[in-house]
Amino acid sequence: MLLALDVGNTNTVMGLYRLASEGQATEMVASWRFTTPAKQTTDEFGVLLRNLFALRGLEIGVVDGVAISSVVPPLDSMLRHVCQLYFHLKPLFIEPGVRTGLPVLTDNPAEVGADRIVNCVAAFERFGGPTIVVDMGTATTFDVISKKGEFIGGAIAPGLRISADALFARAARLPRIDVKKPTKVIGTGTVDNIQIGLYYGYIGLVDGILERMIAELGPETKTVATGGLAKLIAGGSKYIGAVDDMLTLTGLRIIYERNQERTRKRGA
Repeated sequence: MLLALDVGNTNTVMGLYRLASEGQATEMVASWRFTTPAKQTTDEFGVLLRNLFALRGLEIGVVDGVAISSVVPPLDSMLRHVCQLYFHLKPLFIEPGVRTGLPVLTDNPAEVGADRIVNCVAAFERFGGPTIVVDMGTATTFDVISKKGEFIGGAIAPGLRISADALFARAARLPRIDVKKPTKVIGTGTVDNIQIGLYYGYIGLVDGILERMIAELGPETKTVATGGLAKLIAGGSKYIGAVDDMLTLTGLRIIYERNQERTRKRGA
């Protein structure tokens, strides 16, 4: 089975796949979301993995492949060690030199985050192009895929929770609130005033960027959102056409399979 890990600045999403074999389609067996470990040791992370697997009635010994997308470089060496110690495997990190099947037509392709590449691979596989991927995590990224399946650029904005935290930190009398869809548009109290401003203000940011990108790409452009806040914002957006919570994990699985195929051909 393949273990796919999307390591973000705030959260890590992990999925276990039973890959396709003769007469059997690819299947996601389990998925998990947890806070990205900031200072865990190899053994502490190994214990976390064992416990998560055990809660689903699984043994970590079923893993025979690991693919990792990480935007937290200080954790990469720990993750490599975990894979060697607990799975006896060399993980596939999404980094320069890995076959993704996605040409990156930017000024400096090496600086494009692994998660953005992985998302675009999955989105083009599912929707074709042109397509815009909106990933709503710590930051919100807009990634643009051409009709030919090329990553041609995008945009980065502060995430919704970053905006909420900044408001709380810089305004002494404003409370920290839960970010959710407000019940009205004209608030009568401080809390609903903030919720309205954050929620509808952020939808305005997302739709404003998407409107301009779609105008440049053409009306046939598809849009898909992913990330922890995707469903919340997509519900009020005029331009987000689909939500896929597992888009990044799907991209990791696709890239892993492409590189396995490449290895088999070299062996042959």
